[in-house]
Amino acid sequence: MFNFLKGVVGGSGGGQKDLPYNIGDPYPSAWSSWSHFRGTSKDDGSPVSIFSLSGSNPQDGRLAAGRNGVKRLRTVRHPNILSFLYSTEVETVDGSGTKVTIYIVTEPAMPLYEKIKELSLEGTQRDEYYAWGLHQIAKAVSFLNNDCKLVHGNVCLESVVVTQTLDWKLHAFDVLSEYDGTSGTATGPMLPYEWLVGSQYKSVELAKSDWVAIRKSPPWAIDSWGLGCLIYEIFSGMKLGKTEELRNTASIPKSLLPDYQRLLSSTPSRRLNASKLIENSEYFQNKLVDTIHFMEILSLKDSVEKDTFFRKLPNLTEQLPRQIVLKKLFPLLTSALEYGSATAPALTALLKIGSWLSAEEYTLKVLPTIIKLFASNDRAIRVALLQHIDQYGESLSAQAVDEQVYPHVATGFVDTSSILRELTLKSMLIMAPKLSQRNLSGSLLKYLSKLQVDEEPAIRTNTTILLGNIASYLNDRTRKRVLINAFTVRALRDTFSPARGAGVMALCATSSYYDTTEIATRILPNIVVLTIDPDSDVRSKVFQAVDQFMQILKQSNEKSNAGDTAHAGSLGLSSMPGNAGLLEWAMSSLTLKGKPLDQAPIAASNSVRPVTTTTAASSGLIETPSMAPVRVSSSSDFADAPAPPSPTLTDGWGEIENGVHEEQYSDKDGWDDIKPLEEPKPSSALANIQAAQKRPVSQPKPQATSLRSKSTVKAVATKDEDDDLWGSIAVPTPKIASKSLKVKTSGAVEDDDPWAAIAAPPPTTKAKPLSAGRGRGTKAAAPKLGAQRINRTSSSGMQ
Repeated sequence: MFNFLKGVVGGSGGGQKDLPYNIGDPYPSAWSSWSHFRGTSKDDGSPVSIFSLSGSNPQDGRLAAGRNGVKRLRTVRHPNILSFLYSTEVETVDGSGTKVTIYIVTEPAMPLYEKIKELSLEGTQRDEYYAWGLHQIAKAVSFLNNDCKLVHGNVCLESVVVTQTLDWKLHAFDVLSEYDGTSGTATGPMLPYEWLVGSQYKSVELAKSDWVAIRKSPPWAIDSWGLGCLIYEIFSGMKLGKTEELRNTASIPKSLLPDYQRLLSSTPSRRLNASKLIENSEYFQNKLVDTIHFMEILSLKDSVEKDTFFRKLPNLTEQLPRQIVLKKLFPLLTSALEYGSATAPALTALLKIGSWLSAEEYTLKVLPTIIKLFASNDRAIRVALLQHIDQYGESLSAQAVDEQVYPHVATGFVDTSSILRELTLKSMLIMAPKLSQRNLSGSLLKYLSKLQVDEEPAIRTNTTILLGNIASYLNDRTRKRVLINAFTVRALRDTFSPARGAGVMALCATSSYYDTTEIATRILPNIVVLTIDPDSDVRSKVFQAVDQFMQILKQSNEKSNAGDTAHAGSLGLSSMPGNAGLLEWAMSSLTLKGKPLDQAPIAASNSVRPVTTTTAASSGLIETPSMAPVRVSSSSDFADAPAPPSPTLTDGWGEIENGVHEEQYSDKDGWDDIKPLEEPKPSSALANIQAAQKRPVSQPKPQATSLRSKSTVKAVATKDEDDDLWGSIAVPTPKIASKSLKVKTSGAVEDDDPWAAIAAPPPTTKAKPLSAGRGRGTKAAAPKLGAQRINRTSSSGMQ
């Protein structure tokens, strides 16, 4: 493309207004008579390099050579040759003469000599970088000589530039010509513009202009000599002054010295081909060259090679030059991840390298790649993203999380892999604060309602913990509808003791959201029954919770007596000292060093313990130490009865699938009424009262089966509403206490048994063992207790 523009380019680098590029500051050096400027595109401001060559005579030989260079650079394309973007020739009238200026616009690059000074590498890192750069230039020379049958004719320090990714690239094609050694009739110069080459860079035959010898030599003879000159200049740190200096080999690495000497052989036919230099030289076998080379041909590697490579890459990056890792390896890594050629372990390397960037660069270079990866169908990539979300989650904007990330992450809630479901659950601790109310109250809570009856006890436990941690982000209406039902009807009746403990602690941590009526009628009656829980850790939490809620009620009573009724009904966690961070712990993960958690029973029930966290309150769902997995106990916790299957139901909260065969269970799972944790197990002998008190937490399987069937029938008649969430079980709760709670709220007293619902647990522990014993009147005593009406359908309360 040639345009004739008016005006000239001044010495300061100011460009023509009609040129589509802005000309900036010049670099100190450039090849031959060319000037090298920094530049930017007028369209988008992207950086470029601008080379200009001026002559006062249109027939100037330098201009003719420059036009040859433009033509060659535009037509020859290779990854290690400078990329051509645009060219133009400007003819202007300057006083009495005419001035012609040729412009070449290329990708942004810096002269090699200037870049070497800027990097200031030393020792092994310097040698590795030079090896990589020489490897690239050797490939470019080999391409010209062997594939294109072209002779560059001027390979030296000034004909090499370095791009923004620190790649070395060959340019200065003014002397470039075809190799015509096969022509027996050619008699003239093979390189018409060889006079532009400095005498110190000319080989013996070129210095003598012995074209007959040159044509008899191999195509790479002249450029192999030039490679030797380049090697001398970069290791000596100075430009070559005269040919004799090439004999000074003190600065040349020993591993490269034999090849250096063969490149500079006085006999052209014995000079080393650039392609052989790449293949055979020991000098090019180092970590940096091997790493970059592997990344460049990543698509040709199999999955095992990729996986092994990316697992080693994080440690390898520590040993490589930091600037090269950031500017060269990092772009290759992001590209590989975005286009699917990299495996999941590559994400670890990406985040490690990204941690070396500034906050602005991290936002521009790392986060876009991560957001794209969330759309990946590769399960391993999704797991890796969720495992490392704590490293980048805080940097994601709320809009990106809500609109781009969450829709993809939410698919993990219903994944068949329990590990992925758990990781998805834990990721919500970081994502929930950035979600809109539409996603938070509408979508997320529906998924959590499924996970709270997941087949994995660890997931059920962490669901309760998560709900307690994100309660502050829910609106008041949603909190009223969800929290108490989720923590009492579900968590407190879970068969897994850490899940029950999590329910108790979640109630304590969210106590500021409950009024005194809810505490007295819905919370305390449900947690008091756990004071006889088989697990000592649950019992200790229950007693703390009872003390806390009783203190809240006492404070409310004192304020009511003092006439301060404004705040009497809503005293919560803020009123109780020492309760900050109650949910700063979590039970163990499903995984143990990458393996599924063993759910085998252990000997003693009191060995099940929540694990104290080592992180801040904002990270409530925590992995536990590898040596302390939490296991399900079925020997002592449930009075020698086999542990019933965990609830896996939807409670009529929508059609969201979680991989569990829900038809095997009732829709309500016996949560229509509040009941004791377990019905008593009949026994042939009652040794003492202590044994009798333990039996109410277990139940024979046949009875559980029949009661579950009854519950199923009842659930069918209940309207299933997706939008109801935990609110769908808000109706049954008043039904439990309908006889006792209505008395309290309406002021009416039921004559038969007004304390039936509240007094249920204590009579249960005494009445049921009697019914199972051999004594007299066992069948007549049971109907007289209100506890029996509750126990009648409590089979699913603690199974």
